Amino acid sequence: MSLLVVGLSHRSAPVSVLERASLNAESQSKLLQDALAAEPAAEAAVLATCNRIELYTDVDKFHAGVAEMSTLLAQHCGVGLDELTPYLYVHYEDRAVHHLFSVACGLDSMVVGEGQILGQIKDALARAQETHTAGRLLNDLFQKALRVGKRAHSETGIDRAGQSLVTFGLEQLAAGDPRGVSVADWAKGKRALVIGAGSMSSLAAATLARAGVDEVVVANRTPGRAERLVAILTEPGSTGVLARAVPIAEAVDELSRVDVVVSCTGATGLVLPAQAIEAATAGRATRPLALLDLAMPRDIDAAAHRLDHVRLVDIESLAAASADAPMAADVEQVRSIVSHEVDAFGAAQRAAHITPTVVALRTMAADLVDAEMARLRGRLPGLDDKERAEITQTVRRVVDKLLHAPTVRVKQLASEPGGAGYADALRTLFDLDPQTVAAVSRADASSTDDPNRGRS
Repeated sequence: MSLLVVGLSHRSAPVSVLERASLNAESQSKLLQDALAAEPAAEAAVLATCNRIELYTDVDKFHAGVAEMSTLLAQHCGVGLDELTPYLYVHYEDRAVHHLFSVACGLDSMVVGEGQILGQIKDALARAQETHTAGRLLNDLFQKALRVGKRAHSETGIDRAGQSLVTFGLEQLAAGDPRGVSVADWAKGKRALVIGAGSMSSLAAATLARAGVDEVVVANRTPGRAERLVAILTEPGSTGVLARAVPIAEAVDELSRVDVVVSCTGATGLVLPAQAIEAATAGRATRPLALLDLAMPRDIDAAAHRLDHVRLVDIESLAAASADAPMAADVEQVRSIVSHEVDAFGAAQRAAHITPTVVALRTMAADLVDAEMARLRGRLPGLDDKERAEITQTVRRVVDKLLHAPTVRVKQLASEPGGAGYADALRTLFDLDPQTVAAVSRADASSTDDPNRGRS
């Protein structure tokens, strides 16, 4: 089996395609189940963010895997395969590992170095574990990706090279202020409306509160989630900002009162149409309204940017603004970390691949020792228990010593590039039963069935 990733992102597809190809939580779970039901795949995980959708699978056939996973991705995204195919990228084996590690470090993000992707990778792993579609390979891969991402942020200055989309988006809004002020100076004294109460919206609300807005209004379809976010913002010792929750149906009414809106929901249609924005802001005179749309598909009508005194920043404009990659030295250092970790992961996976064969060989040797000792008991019935135990221990020591050097060496060789054939050679040389090796592999893999395995 081999790792395959099929996906599209802001680097391969225009925002108009990404917007239509978005996957909600239910669609992600269904895609995982259908991917596992497909013949080429044994494991599956989906990484879906506001600017990427990637399907990771463990497949036994490359071409069949690419065809099947591309088709499933198109079906669940709701975009025709012919239309989606030109924007899809495919990574296989070590290249797939390199891609995910780069994503985890923020090298492939719209804003280089942003750290929010680590939480999204963790969520992707949790979903695959909950749907029982992640086995040993994807559990190991995603856990390793999280560690590599954390290492990159702790050992390099990549954090200085980028920010979260929330921070970057607010900086773009502040950049439109003719006074040329910082985000904190721009936000001070403003009223803000945050639509949605998920992780991105929560981050936006907290960021705005820390930046100095006077009030944060949270609108969400589930009132309880909005109220929980308000409670966090207003709890003693936190930001101290005024905050209140409103039903999402009242979000448009709030437009006449607020100065900045951040929206990030899972809605499939527009939350704020241009006509509603125009009507709600008619009495604002020249007081500007800043809109930040971080949703995919978009929450705020793109036509809003043509309205007087309205500034709209969305995923598309953020992609254009992030074309320059700062902090080249830090980026290069992270790339070096990624390359090293990819080599280490590949070596560990190759070494693990031969382990069931080595275990089967040692099991066979132990069975032979037991059979020979049983035969010896029949031929020499006069041996007492102490003598029989001494002979058994001696024979086992001889067998262990004969097997020690070749099994250690074969694990070393198997961990090197091109070492996959050593397992086959070992099975052939010792005439090992393939079913025995497969049974060891199944028993070993069953240890990954616990959905809480390795969570961090």
